[in-house]
Amino acid sequence: MATLAASAGLARGQATTNESARATDGRPAPAAERFTGTEHLDHWWQDATFYHIFVRSFADSTDGPLANDGVGDIRGMIERLDYLNDGDPSTTTDLGVTGIWLMPIMQSPSYHGYDTVDYRLIDDEYGTNADFQAFIAECEKRGIRVILDLVLNHSSSDHEWFQASLDPESEYRDFYVWLDEDPGWGGPWGQDVWHEADMKGGASDGSVFYGLFWHGMPDLNYRTQAVTDAVFDLSRFWLEDMGAHGFRLDAIRHLVEDGPVQENTPETHAWLRDYQSFLRSVDPEVLTVGEVWADSDAVSRYVGDQMDIAFEFDLGYRLVDAVREGRAEPMVTQLKRIDELYPLGMYATFLRNHDQTRVLTEFNGDRDSAALAATIQFALPGVPFIYYGEEIGMAANKPDPELRTPMQWTSDVRTAGFTTAEPWKAPKPDTATINVEAQQGDSDSMLDLYQRLIRVRNETPALRSGTLELVETGHDGVLAFTRELDGSRYLCLFNLTPFAVDGRMLRTNRGFTPARELLHDAPLTRRSDGPIRTLEPKTGYVIELTN
Repeated sequence: MATLAASAGLARGQATTNESARATDGRPAPAAERFTGTEHLDHWWQDATFYHIFVRSFADSTDGPLANDGVGDIRGMIERLDYLNDGDPSTTTDLGVTGIWLMPIMQSPSYHGYDTVDYRLIDDEYGTNADFQAFIAECEKRGIRVILDLVLNHSSSDHEWFQASLDPESEYRDFYVWLDEDPGWGGPWGQDVWHEADMKGGASDGSVFYGLFWHGMPDLNYRTQAVTDAVFDLSRFWLEDMGAHGFRLDAIRHLVEDGPVQENTPETHAWLRDYQSFLRSVDPEVLTVGEVWADSDAVSRYVGDQMDIAFEFDLGYRLVDAVREGRAEPMVTQLKRIDELYPLGMYATFLRNHDQTRVLTEFNGDRDSAALAATIQFALPGVPFIYYGEEIGMAANKPDPELRTPMQWTSDVRTAGFTTAEPWKAPKPDTATINVEAQQGDSDSMLDLYQRLIRVRNETPALRSGTLELVETGHDGVLAFTRELDGSRYLCLFNLTPFAVDGRMLRTNRGFTPARELLHDAPLTRRSDGPIRTLEPKTGYVIELTN
């Protein structure tokens, strides 16, 4: 039987790590205590904007064996790549993203793909391995790099490894955690985590296996070296043979359990440190993005030597709170906390993802609030991620399938321009008015705003890699900070309230004169009593400053 003993002998990652920096509980210290300097800002992803795609819902191909079957696929994405980035920096009709995160595309029995059956095979509903290689080639022509959702915590119970492990004498038995009987403790949110083998058709002998999320997703056992070897090999396959540029690592805080302690264990940190070192040996420029759905303190302990960046959930929550409440304080507090926990920009920013209520719904349909939240996100340090459809204001609430409906390309309420067949899931009713076709070329649209935000960020190094310094405004409803790099300085100013604010009354004068506003045709002042005459309601500004 597999035991829950400690792992040992794992490599310790990058040379810049301060190995003596450990919290008293044995976990790594926050990233800011382990990494100094700005070397991490030299990597390609610090200049990237990522687009987060659920392949099933993005675009059904119009040609080839999977054409017009109602399910999005890889060839469909290729057909729509010019929408994301047409490869010509001088055009303004594409989004201009330079990174794509694909949700799971490996063989799976489910619609979402987070229960993998074959880690080396593209799901047959999405295409073939050759289709994926063609997708990579087309992305690279446009300057786009692609990262894959890699589900390492668990496999599908239909995976051949698990099916073999049902036999107590199999060499695959220890690929999963099996016990002779239920130990009597449950999961971190009170769920059942121990499951009988006969739940999947095996002969019941009273033994149980561990599956954190449900019995159809048995957890892989990383205390077995053969599991680590297999995962290292399949990761090398996607980087070397298939051309992927990195991975988004799903549910990684749960990788290695220590009895009833099922998240953020020292063994998990150690395994990830070894994994990151291995990936670097395969591709020095590989990107790893961690999903650690936890508070900022926990997230920061993974960053740097275990993964390059991680999603900053608390920042996303506080950003939405600040805009919803019309108060700067939630963001001010969180930005100070982030400065304590991370080196500059060593995290990923996002508003909402595929497991969360869409941001427009969070704002009860208020598009001005959603636009302001996006403006703040793109002015912040960190690597920005956009969930597909966010850039046109798609709205949705739980359950999860409702968050992943077809991309709304046209006003056709039956197909949304996503397919000519019956879509795998019906588009949202607001497709008639909320769609790409209606917003393309409309200077007042959400799509136009996102195009401008990405273009301005791409053209302004200080917004990607510059330092951030909070600025006192004297107004509870106005958030302000500067971004500075190599002598270039920008004041980022956000009116969170539904009312106009007299910008000349704000305490933002730092001895610099406003030269131009990058996002709007806003009237600037030339006096020392503030950089901008009027802050319109729910509006953000990026103001270039001169001495």
